[in-house]
Amino acid sequence: MSTPTEIGYTFDNASPQAGDQMRTLEAFLDPISARRLTRPVLVPGASCWEVGAGGGSIARLMARAAGPDGRVVATDIDPQHLVPAANLEVRRHDIRTEPAPGTTFDVIHARLLLLHLPERQRVLRKLTDALAPGGWLVVEEFDCTTPLRVLTAVDDDAAKLFTQVMETILHVLQGHGANLSWAQDVHAEMVRAGLTDVDSVTHSESWTGGSRGLALHDINSRQLEPELVAAGLSPAQLRAFHELTRDPSFAAMSYQFVSTRGRRPGMRKIAD
Repeated sequence: MSTPTEIGYTFDNASPQAGDQMRTLEAFLDPISARRLTRPVLVPGASCWEVGAGGGSIARLMARAAGPDGRVVATDIDPQHLVPAANLEVRRHDIRTEPAPGTTFDVIHARLLLLHLPERQRVLRKLTDALAPGGWLVVEEFDCTTPLRVLTAVDDDAAKLFTQVMETILHVLQGHGANLSWAQDVHAEMVRAGLTDVDSVTHSESWTGGSRGLALHDINSRQLEPELVAAGLSPAQLRAFHELTRDPSFAAMSYQFVSTRGRRPGMRKIAD
């Protein structure tokens, strides 16, 4: 998305690791997002907007659920990983500076996007304003406020290395304007924006070395390596961290993934 030197989204869609990062996130998060988008949220004939669509897996899910009478607009500041289909439109779009890509939508979904944007509160209001009466907004973020708990490690040095690298990654994210506690604020922000039926669910799980989860930390550290070194980590420490994420004797908890959704008051034009 943005380049690593800009304020805003930290990870670059054009980086060599971007495809692996998106597929890894999709494997972990898509089942959770899919459950949050089932009826009464997403129904046949719905008009949908997937914001910051990344690799497009959720946009494709929405397109299948909306069916031939529905439509999905998938937007991203760098849509190179997105493929249009019969009822799936792809647009290059910057949610921070451009108006919504259409009139109103029955479903709007944004995952792991707003926490990275300094304009997150204004963007959330833009998304709520783009909802049709009775439409649903689903915002999903990692809550990165609690340090990841190491469950098993070969020794204390391995556990300390994992914690040090993860803390440095968070430091870099904050340097780009990320708000690590934003996931805790979304529920109240939706209520303040006038949405009803607001609810939040959280999910976390253990990740063992060699799993998709720890592969995500490995990929993130590779994408951010120049900035991590600039922040004080050595190349040797990062090599040891890469090995640790593949060590089956190592395990740690994931960050809490928080899914929050709310509905704009009014009657929908499509049947639930």
